[in-house]
Amino acid sequence: MGVQRLLDSYRAIPPNSTVRLAKPTSNLFRARDRSDVKGLDVSGLTNVIAVDAEARTADVAGMCTYEDLVAATLPHGLAPLVVPQLKTITLGGAVTGLGIESTSFRNGLPHESVLEMDILTGAGEIVTASPDQHADLFRTFPNSYGTLGYSTRLKIELEAVTPFVALRHLRFHSLTDLVAAMDRIIETGGLDGEPVDYLDGAVFSADESYLCVGFKTTTPGPVSDYTGQQIYYRSIQHAQGEKHDRLTIHDYLWRWDTDWFWCSRAFGAQNPTIRRFWPRKLRRSSFYWKLVGYDQRFNIADRIEKRHGRPPRERVVQDIEVPIENCEGFLAWFLENVPIEPIWLCPLRLREDGGNRGRGWPLYPLRAHHTYVNVGFWSSVPVGPVEGHTNKLIEAKVSELDGHKSLYSDSYYLREDFDELYGGETYKTVKKSYDPDTRLFDLYSKAVLRR
Repeated sequence: MGVQRLLDSYRAIPPNSTVRLAKPTSNLFRARDRSDVKGLDVSGLTNVIAVDAEARTADVAGMCTYEDLVAATLPHGLAPLVVPQLKTITLGGAVTGLGIESTSFRNGLPHESVLEMDILTGAGEIVTASPDQHADLFRTFPNSYGTLGYSTRLKIELEAVTPFVALRHLRFHSLTDLVAAMDRIIETGGLDGEPVDYLDGAVFSADESYLCVGFKTTTPGPVSDYTGQQIYYRSIQHAQGEKHDRLTIHDYLWRWDTDWFWCSRAFGAQNPTIRRFWPRKLRRSSFYWKLVGYDQRFNIADRIEKRHGRPPRERVVQDIEVPIENCEGFLAWFLENVPIEPIWLCPLRLREDGGNRGRGWPLYPLRAHHTYVNVGFWSSVPVGPVEGHTNKLIEAKVSELDGHKSLYSDSYYLREDFDELYGGETYKTVKKSYDPDTRLFDLYSKAVLRR
C-alpha cells in the first residue's frame, strides 16, 4: 500500500519537474529552494515490517524513524548495529545521508549493516539493491542524499544488547592524552582488560576533554535519568580521573536527544527555572528543530543580534571525519580558530566482517582497516568577510588533513573539488544508469547549491 502510494505520487509529478520528498520532518541543516510541485508521498513507509529475532535481522520501511525501530527491536534484546543519536532520524535517511554513533568504532556506519534495500530510482522503478544485485547502486547509495533514489525497504542486521550500560567517563587534561587513549581502546578493543562496547567523547577546551566508555551489563541497580532536570553532557564533567554512571539501554541510546547534545541551551532549556516548566515531552531534538525552523523562516536570531548592535552570525553546524593521526591537529586548530564548544568526538572504522567486506563506498571513501574520528560542532560564529567564511576555512582544513565532511549542512566546495571528494565519475555513471532523465537533483546541486 505504501509503495503503491509512493509510485502514484511519482507519476503525478509533471515530467519536467524535479522529484523530491514531501516529508514533514528533516534533520538536514541545508536551506533549500522552495518548490510549488507536490512531493513524493512517503506517508505509508514509516513502519517496522518485521523483526526476525533468531536471524537478528529486521525489515524496515525507509521512512521509519530510529525511535520506532528501536522500540520494535529492544523487546527482543536487539538493536541496530549503529543507532544515530536523534530519535527522528530515519533509517533510510541514515543510509543515504550517513549516520554515526558510539558503536561505530566496531560497527562502522549504518549502511554497512544493510543486507539489501528496495529503492525507488529516478526512473520511477523499484529495484532491489544488494552486494550481489544492482551492486553499483548499492555501493553508491550511501551519501547520495536522495539523488540516486529513495529507499522504500531495508533489511538490516541487528545485534544483541543488554538491559543496562555501565559508563566510565575518563577526564583528560591534554588533547595528546585523549587521542592516545582513544586509539589504545580501539586497537585493543578494551579498557583495563574489559571489552568496550560503546565509545564517544567531548572536548570542552584544550585542557578539559573526556572519553565516555560504555560496557554492556545485565546487572540490575540504580540508573540515572537525564530526561528531567539533570543534563547528560554536564554529568560527564569532573575534575580528575574518572566518573562512573549507569543507564538503561533505552536511555543510553537516546542520551543525546533530550538536549540535542548541548544545543538546547540556545533555547533556554538548560536554565533550571525554565527547564522546570518545559514539558518533558518537548525536551527532544525534533521540537528544538522546529524552533530552528521558525528562526530560519523569520530571521529571529539575526534580528536579536541587530537589536543589540552586534553583527549577524554564520551558522557552523557540521560533522567531519579525519584520520585519527590527524585528530589532535584538527582539534587544536579548531579550538584556536573557531569559538564553538563543546565538540563531540566519535571514532569509527569501516567494518572488517559481514557481506560488505572490501567493496568500498565511493561517495564517502574511507580507508579500510584505519580509524577515523568524527568531530561534531553545532553552533554559530560572527560573520566573516565573505559568505561562509568559517565553513570554508573548516572545509580547507579537513581536506588538508585527508578528511571528509558530511553533507547534511552548508557546503561551499567548488565543483571540481567536490567531485574529487564525493564519487566523481563513479557517481556520474551510476546517476546516468538509474536517473537517465535527471528527475532527481545531482549531489552537488543538492549539497552545495541548496536545490
